[in-house]
Amino acid sequence: MSEADHDLIAAHAEVKAEIARTDTKTALLLAFVGAILAGTWTVARDVPLTVPSIVAGGAGLALLVAAAGLLLRSVRPNLSGRHGFPLWATLTAEEIPTAAAGGDLAADIAGLSQLAVAKFTCLRRAVDLTMTGGALLIVAALLTAGGVR
Repeated sequence: MSEADHDLIAAHAEVKAEIARTDTKTALLLAFVGAILAGTWTVARDVPLTVPSIVAGGAGLALLVAAAGLLLRSVRPNLSGRHGFPLWATLTAEEIPTAAAGGDLAADIAGLSQLAVAKFTCLRRAVDLTMTGGALLIVAALLTAGGVR
């Protein structure tokens, strides 16, 4: 195996590992956002809310729902058949050894890298929305606790 082949294999493994790390972070953030939404709903049902707190809290909840949507989009399966398992599922038993042996690893790395960047971008935007939504929920809680009408 040449040095270039070794480098391609290492790059391919690195991109796949980055996708796995991003998916793990996404799953954790999705659980966190879900817990915030559930907790907010539970608390808001039992507390008399003022108009300013409803506006701030509603905006915060809307941002959290948008963050959840981005997170779900990030982990949505890509069944186009270009990379990984879906590709193998579209091939016959005779085509699989040919595809495995003669596959263009550089093209696969490029495709997986684009997928990783798209996932990372969704995750980053979801983190920003979560932080902003959380800040608005804190403002709503302070407005409620302060009795601002």
